[in-house]
Amino acid sequence: MPTAELNGIRIGYDVRGSGPLVVLVMGLGSPGRVWQLHQVPALVAAGYRVATFDNRGIGASEPGPPGMTIDDMVADTAALVEHLGGGRAAVVGTSLGARVVQELLLARPELVSRAVVLAGHGRLDATQQALSAGECALHDAGIALPPRYRAAVTALHNLSPRTRADPVAVRDWLDLFEMSDPAAGPGVRAQLALAEFEDRGPAYRAITVPTLVVGFADDQMIPAHLSRELAAAIPGAEYAEVADCGHFGYLERPDEVNALLVGFLGAC
Repeated sequence: MPTAELNGIRIGYDVRGSGPLVVLVMGLGSPGRVWQLHQVPALVAAGYRVATFDNRGIGASEPGPPGMTIDDMVADTAALVEHLGGGRAAVVGTSLGARVVQELLLARPELVSRAVVLAGHGRLDATQQALSAGECALHDAGIALPPRYRAAVTALHNLSPRTRADPVAVRDWLDLFEMSDPAAGPGVRAQLALAEFEDRGPAYRAITVPTLVVGFADDQMIPAHLSRELAAAIPGAEYAEVADCGHFGYLERPDEVNALLVGFLGAC
């Protein structure tokens, strides 16, 4: 993975395809390569140049100084768009990455042609905030959950009932979660701390960039009603909801999600 000095730190990124630029912003704790399983091939096939990257403190990207803020992540994304050139880019984010995109639309709208936010939200309710606080406490106490239990909790939080009811599919997901690295490094810990924030819905009424908000019908982490609420706050925003998927909707129902991405981005 190539790296570049962007916004004062080394950022690891990957670019594939040719055509108009699309930048994909990953969610909490995950590297940018997660997009390469489904979304990157679909967007490249549709004629786009697609950039993925590791958020600061994740994978190949440096953590930067202590006290990371959402504004730091926004500035990293803006710096990557500028580094890759080619004028305004379409930008797609999921979960925490959706928040980064939403704030980018306020801070640097001149860089963005169109935006898609998966599991987009302008606020978190008390349950999501308590969950993030609990994960911070576990990290700070040095407590690691048993791998199989951690896998089951991850499945409950992020997969739909339909997927969990499929004995073959859920076994594959549980095996994947169990084999994944459970270590929450400083980058993940810093991202977890970003769950405490004020309701941004009123601020998002100033967004002028064409935006598609996508909710996942069975999402337990960012319930779809929060995505609908966000779409109502952004002037002219479109809203779509994908059935039978949870927080990992772009992995559970990639064909549906990719069709929404390609359809919306192709409308520009």
